Amino acid sequence: MPPRWPRQPDRADPAFRKLDDRMNFATHVALFAASNSGVWFVRTLQFQDWGWTVWLTGGWLTVLVIHGLYIFAIADYSVSTEATSGKGFAKK
Repeated sequence: MPPRWPRQPDRADPAFRKLDDRMNFATHVALFAASNSGVWFVRTLQFQDWGWTVWLTGGWLTVLVIHGLYIFAIADYSVSTEATSGKGFAKK
C-alpha cells in the first residue's frame, strides 16, 4: 500500500513540503536512471560513438546533484511566519 498522509495535504505544512520535495527528487533520480541507462544501452548495442550521450549524462547529473543539495542541505522546512500567525488557517 502507498503511504498515506495523516491529515489534509497542504504545501504550507513544513512536514508535507519536505516529504513532497523528497518524493519529487526520487522521481527525478528514477527518470535520470531510466533515461540514461536506456540511452547508454542503445549506444552500446549499436556500437555508436555518440558524443552527446556524455554531455546528456553529465549535464543531467549536474542538475540532479544541485537538486539534491538544495533538498537535503539548503531548503528551509521550518514553519513560516504566516502559518504561525494563525491568519488564513481557520478550521471548518
